[in-house]
Amino acid sequence: MRILHTMIRVNDLDESIKFYQDLFGMKVLRKADYPDGKFSLAFIGYGGEDTNTVIELTHNWETSHYDHGNAYGHIAIEVDDAYKSCEDIKSKGGKVIREAGPMMHGTTVLAFVEDPNGYKIELIQKGTF
Repeated sequence: MRILHTMIRVNDLDESIKFYQDLFGMKVLRKADYPDGKFSLAFIGYGGEDTNTVIELTHNWETSHYDHGNAYGHIAIEVDDAYKSCEDIKSKGGKVIREAGPMMHGTTVLAFVEDPNGYKIELIQKGTF
């Protein structure tokens, strides 16, 4: 067994794909429209779905807003340098909501970024956790 993907619902599929491509270097692995169901799916990630866990972006054509609730946490991405990653993300127009630094009561260096839909992405600096 293995984890295949995490699905998040997005308001604008093209905007979300651009965000994950431009700020995190992910690639679109596959994309499909389902006119009868009025939705589109895009699977994005760093490698093929046969060996990597990916993110499924779901766009329901007739839904313009989602409530995240209070149970969703974040997507975590390992980075070489959280400080530099934050600067790179900000220079590309990304929204850093917690600057890089050690976690409270620990030594793991992390930061948080928010995607266009309000989802949180945690950057964890390699070798600090």
